[in-house]
Amino acid sequence: MENEKIILKPKRDYSVRRRHPWIFSGAVAKEPSAQKGSLVEVFSSGGESLGFGWYSPSSQIRVRMISFGAERPKSIDELVASSIGRRAVFFANASTNALRLVNAESDFLPGVVADYYAGWVVCQFTSAGADLRKREIAEALMKYAPFCMGVAVRNDVSARAKEGFSLEPQFEHLAGSQMPELIEIVEGNVRFYVDVRNGHKTGFYLDQRDARAIVGALGNNADVLNCFCYTGGFGHACRVSGANNVVQVDVSHDALELAKKNETLQHICDSNMQYVQEDVFQYLRKCRDEGKKFDLIILDPPKFAESKSHVMKAARGYKDINLLAMKILKSGGVLASFSCSGAMTPELFEKTLADAAHDAGKNFQVIARTTQAEDHPVLLSFPEGLYLKGVVLRSLC
Repeated sequence: MENEKIILKPKRDYSVRRRHPWIFSGAVAKEPSAQKGSLVEVFSSGGESLGFGWYSPSSQIRVRMISFGAERPKSIDELVASSIGRRAVFFANASTNALRLVNAESDFLPGVVADYYAGWVVCQFTSAGADLRKREIAEALMKYAPFCMGVAVRNDVSARAKEGFSLEPQFEHLAGSQMPELIEIVEGNVRFYVDVRNGHKTGFYLDQRDARAIVGALGNNADVLNCFCYTGGFGHACRVSGANNVVQVDVSHDALELAKKNETLQHICDSNMQYVQEDVFQYLRKCRDEGKKFDLIILDPPKFAESKSHVMKAARGYKDINLLAMKILKSGGVLASFSCSGAMTPELFEKTLADAAHDAGKNFQVIARTTQAEDHPVLLSFPEGLYLKGVVLRSLC
């Protein structure tokens, strides 16, 4: 059976020739009558086949490419097997049992995220093509993910609305056994419970694994403030590394309750862990006004910029919160600051930190830069896949 065809406008094929996986609606001259999520073949205005992708008539991103040029598209089974195969080193390394198996466009499965938690796999499907094939993807994950006991999907991610899909049910079982309410994972010397049904993303911020190791090691003998702590990841990593005291701050009661449960997994006596349910901006101002100081401050806020149009407003928010943190950081102390806003470039983020340091009247050294962990790879032709950036600063005065 011949595939449906999409024909691009003249001079609108540059990005796909550069193997960028997105084709926007404005580049399309002729649309097919294909159903949402169907595999379509993409042609230049001159009739040259440019590859194959998944079609979405409801989205500004009309086609998400899965192969280019003369390369024939692989089956779902092959794509999932290849993606998991590229993570073989993680399964050979006993330091963690939680990782990302499929990272969407960067693994040639656009809109497919699959996270592995100690034998359970939780997915997010944010493209029409992925949603149409969700059962097939789940079967492949059961087949190739080591010791896989079950696969489920979180449907509550907002990007699904842009594809014309409902956000309900929030949690949907797809294959294998039903998942437990909480899944225990290990990350180096730290253990965590993951709430796959109600937690952020698929339940845990796997992308910050490397940063938790770096920042955690800096927590030895430190008084630590972990802002936007969620379930306490950075704070628990610091305490396990020998922090004196850790203050975990988040606005969410449920997140803090799970952070407290995570504390019980660390088997540390007299943990000196404090939990504060409060808006972080307000808490930092209170610390400033009361003269409180910390040796190590972690700022890992939620996304401030949803799109490029929000970048400058987001930059002001990042500057404000980092300025407050810098004012309550001890001389010689460390500030670990992160941004998960994809529209915020690393260059703009560092400039924002530099502006905050100027206003604080302090000098800082950059002692580390971090990004998403290596199981969250970025396709070279798809720079949008790089979203997480972190800068670790040491105060010199």
